[in-house]
Amino acid sequence: MIKQIKTALSVLMGLFPVLFFSQNIKQMTADEVANLALQNQQQLKVSAQNIDIAKQQIDIAKLQKLPTITASTSQFYLGNAIAIDKDFSNSTTIQMPHYGSSYAVQATQLIFKGGLVNKSIELAGLREQLSKLDLEKNQQDVKLLVISNYLDIYKIINQEQVFQNNKKLAQKRLENIKDFYKQGMITRNEVIRGELNIKNLDQGILTLTNNKKILNYNLSTALGLPLDTEIVPVESLENKEAGIGMDYYINLAHDSNPQMKSAKTNISVAEKNIEIINTDKMPTLSGFGGYTLQRPITTRNPVLDMYSSGWQGGISLSYNIDNLYKTKERVKLGELQKNQASESLTLVQQNIDMTVNAAYVKYQEAIQQAEILNDAKNLADENYKITEAKYLNQLAVQAEMLDAQNQKLQSELDFANAEINVLYQYYNLLKSTGTL
Repeated sequence: MIKQIKTALSVLMGLFPVLFFSQNIKQMTADEVANLALQNQQQLKVSAQNIDIAKQQIDIAKLQKLPTITASTSQFYLGNAIAIDKDFSNSTTIQMPHYGSSYAVQATQLIFKGGLVNKSIELAGLREQLSKLDLEKNQQDVKLLVISNYLDIYKIINQEQVFQNNKKLAQKRLENIKDFYKQGMITRNEVIRGELNIKNLDQGILTLTNNKKILNYNLSTALGLPLDTEIVPVESLENKEAGIGMDYYINLAHDSNPQMKSAKTNISVAEKNIEIINTDKMPTLSGFGGYTLQRPITTRNPVLDMYSSGWQGGISLSYNIDNLYKTKERVKLGELQKNQASESLTLVQQNIDMTVNAAYVKYQEAIQQAEILNDAKNLADENYKITEAKYLNQLAVQAEMLDAQNQKLQSELDFANAEINVLYQYYNLLKSTGTL
């Protein structure tokens, strides 16, 4: 009874899978996967916030162009004054108004400081560029990560197809073996070998199915898709730009790689920092103005319990003499930092060149390996057909047949993996140039 129920459920699941599985199938290209990841990856959101912070720092630097305005007040108790003779022999108490207050407004505007304000704004702008380049680098890393998972799913789907095709052949061969067994031409153990072979294929299919589920879950999480989504890759397996030489990719990396751009920007930051240090060699010219209101008036005798008011405006010029010997040491430090940034640019360029070279060689190798493994697959398929014909004519034993099938299965799996590896190495090459 239980066996019959299981059989009925299996038939229903085969005829009406939608009743048992709510999985959402979504066909996607590699570009679609990469672009969707950029919208949902948390690390990129953090990097994007750094850009907003850098922009706000520019706005703060621009505030230095505005005048500084201060307002102050004080309320105080004024004690009586005591007048004492020069020899301290006599003293006289002078009555004072005890309540005192003062009010003041002061404004200061920087007029000249060797371009300090503009240079500070330019430095903040360079830091914003560095934040954008950091985001761009993180985007490249995220793209390659999700594309790698995407291609792993692609690889498993191809492997599943290979296993299914070989299972069909094994089932057909098993039928022939059973016919031979019924005719008394072979022993029972030949049938058992054929059945065990199918079980081994089923085990491989089960492992691939579960691995695909895990990858789908992880990739759906990264892309912000429903967790029951089944992603079906539809990317073309054709070679992409296989004929372009390595020099093209080297030059592309020099122009586009965000690490290279960051290294160049760091040199500009060091140069701007030296310019800011040199502003200390210049005097500071400022304009000022203010208004005061104070009570009581203590500049005359007797003291008047009245308000005195006054305003002032003018220009102040100041220069820190100690900068004559302090600034040159700071400039020397700035020059050392600039030299370090220049050497870092050379180091970054060398590392990028090596990375691009390795990625290009691996890409070409992947293309050549795919061609070799395709030939091997064709040879293994031909060998299988020959061995199968011999087996059906009783000219080969079951062991030879299984060996031929295993060679055929392995060669097809190797070629399926090689096709996906070509795509991966291509995207890895683009990532090394910063143009993924």
